[in-house]
Amino acid sequence: MSALRYWIWLTTRHDLGPAGVLGVLEHFITPERAYYADPEEYDFLPLPAAAKRSLLDKGTDRAEEILADCERLGVRIMTLQDADYPGRLRQIADPPVILYIRGRSFHFDEEAAIGVVGAREATAYGTLYAERFGMELAAGGALVVSGIAEGIDCHAVKGALKGGGPVVSVLAGGVDVPFPREHRYLYEDVAAAGSLISEHPPGTPHKGSHFSQRNRIISGLSLGVLAVECRKKSGTMLTMNHAMEQDRDIFAVPGPLDAPLSEGTNYLIQQGAKLVTCGGDILSEYWARFPRRLAASAPLTPEAAQARLDSLAQDREEKRRTEPALEEVPSREFIPRSGQRERFTDDELSLLNALEDRTLSPDQLVELTQIPAKRVLSALTMLQIQGALEERPGRRYASLVRLEE
Repeated sequence: MSALRYWIWLTTRHDLGPAGVLGVLEHFITPERAYYADPEEYDFLPLPAAAKRSLLDKGTDRAEEILADCERLGVRIMTLQDADYPGRLRQIADPPVILYIRGRSFHFDEEAAIGVVGAREATAYGTLYAERFGMELAAGGALVVSGIAEGIDCHAVKGALKGGGPVVSVLAGGVDVPFPREHRYLYEDVAAAGSLISEHPPGTPHKGSHFSQRNRIISGLSLGVLAVECRKKSGTMLTMNHAMEQDRDIFAVPGPLDAPLSEGTNYLIQQGAKLVTCGGDILSEYWARFPRRLAASAPLTPEAAQARLDSLAQDREEKRRTEPALEEVPSREFIPRSGQRERFTDDELSLLNALEDRTLSPDQLVELTQIPAKRVLSALTMLQIQGALEERPGRRYASLVRLEE
């Protein structure tokens, strides 16, 4: 019998639970030894009677079903004793004994992994910044780790996908069970660009109790965890508590003092979390540690900055001599109304509408849209990254897309 069958057999024993599984492994070292142990040996385990009885059931039909499902779905199984099991995760107090992984493989210990968490019932403010942080972190070279449910998690994931970087979603159910159902396409996008990870086998429904267990994995895989928006008493705060117990870096987005969903993040800042307003505030903590991974986001030396400015100036001059006027551009990508919110933030849509048939400077955009200058500059940067905007001579901007009205 394959060694994986013993692992699955052990982790699917009723009444055992994650702590019980770790206790069995501590005593027997491997699931195979636990499987073939004499019943009397179970008496030495510090487990409830029901948990010990569950070990007497040697049936492996369920394990065989799970292995067949994993093969059919392309799901990889990783165990606590595998060489490529993430060292960060192995070091937490209660690491998951088995991981089901759909998508890419990552060497997590070589990644600048940042967890992004927050409320499901998020506000427009929260979803805007969740998406922005996800995008900026991914574009800067970090590996974004989050959930995939409604609210902050799914917007952080969407932002990371927009940023072109890999993303990992840790689930409270099977990697083949979208939650909520309408996120099934987002599941496929994450599986293609990154990974879906769960300690539960395929087919497992998402349960409330599973979410609290899942949270320790999000923080365990990460170097630091960002809270975007949450109440003071919430699942997000439980995740941040896991992160603190695991000695992870803590980051928080400040929010309005009178907003209930800013209570948690403002409290974290009060308690010593680093206040952050953009992805660079987080990435800067890890530049020295991951110089190659985060090279795109690291500050340039004065010489390199001047060289880049000279190159951009030369490119702009070349474009000025050769490019047609805006009205002569043959075609621009058409974005239907149904796809605009998926692709752009509110600020980005406001700028694109203002630039529909003209070129404008940042100052003119601030005056027209009444969006603060810092947000305008940030949105312009993100739009250029997405290929929806380009800079023209005289630091004027032109839209490369056409929005359905």
